Amino acid sequence: MGWTFMGLVLSHCIILYSVAMVKRKWMCFAAGLASLASIKLEPYNSWQESLVTGSFDLQDILFYGGCGFSIMRCMSFALENCEKKDGNYTFCDLLKYNFYLPFFFFGPIMTFDRYHAQVNNTKLIRKEREMWNITTKALLHLGVILVVDVFFHYLYILTIPSDMKLVTKLSDWCLAGLAYSNLVYDWVKAAVMFGVINTVATLDHLDPPQPPKCITMLYVFAETHFDRGINDWLCKYVYDYIGGDHDKIPKELLATICTFAVTTLWLGPCEVVYIWSFFNCFGLNFELWVAKLFSIPPFSTIEGAMGEAMSRRIRGVFNAANFWAIVLYNVLSLNSLGFAKLVGRRLIFKGFPLSSLSVLLVTYCGVQLVKERERQKALQEDAELVKEKAE
Repeated sequence: MGWTFMGLVLSHCIILYSVAMVKRKWMCFAAGLASLASIKLEPYNSWQESLVTGSFDLQDILFYGGCGFSIMRCMSFALENCEKKDGNYTFCDLLKYNFYLPFFFFGPIMTFDRYHAQVNNTKLIRKEREMWNITTKALLHLGVILVVDVFFHYLYILTIPSDMKLVTKLSDWCLAGLAYSNLVYDWVKAAVMFGVINTVATLDHLDPPQPPKCITMLYVFAETHFDRGINDWLCKYVYDYIGGDHDKIPKELLATICTFAVTTLWLGPCEVVYIWSFFNCFGLNFELWVAKLFSIPPFSTIEGAMGEAMSRRIRGVFNAANFWAIVLYNVLSLNSLGFAKLVGRRLIFKGFPLSSLSVLLVTYCGVQLVKERERQKALQEDAELVKEKAE
């Protein structure tokens, strides 16, 4: 990337470190968002990009990834420095945190407090069979990379949606499967990338954010994210900070709006990102509104009288519909607004009732399997916790 790129990243670090010394959270946030806007908005981003010489395939990705993640890490450093009661963290702490190579270009982001605590841990002990598990994960990721590369070389999952003439001729089931496959592709890409990075970081005795939850197991907006590091960052410094316990509708609305405003700036403001942010913000709030509504009489009384099994079935129907809302809201950011509109019209209007209800039925069965798996896992964890307390 060249020394000019390194100097540019270092200049962002120096500016945000200087602001961090003031120990005012609002100033740290304002300076951080201004720095982030400088690489996302014209004409500032073009000017900074022109400073980086050379031309190769990954230059744009590495430029925006390196600068963007660096600014987010510097903001984390600045905000954690505000919480430090005695003195300040040093500039060397920031450099070690920001320029840790496995995380530098693609993340995931570890908040500074977690990274600093783990790096300064002097008791470095490997668990039993830990190296074996690391080696197994590395080989598994290598195998998945090869399989995915072959699959997507022959299965034109990303190319087909761009040909609207072809897409309009597909059946409702093909469209639904294509939209779902696009999200699976993005999840696999994120899971493999973060899995490889995490494997390397684990060799350094770090415990990085885990890869995203499988798209097939998502049925609530609160768990929908493809970058767990960015999600943790946003939750810690924006969503949880403003929303508190997330039990009051006005505070939750303000928290989600602020969270998706920062997310929009992080992704780069444009029409598709605006639409994506609006619908995902609405989905997250709508879940809270529905949960609040069904927690008060007479709905809570009716649910209590019908039994746990029937309650799970009814919730499963809503979760199945929610799953396809997640698919539609996110597929537009992966492909195009036109493709998302086509899928929505075919599944909701033109395909009703046969295609709509049959797709919903299959999704409902899948959601119930996921919920049962989560229930069994929760029971197992509770049993292990009780056993540990007894010992």
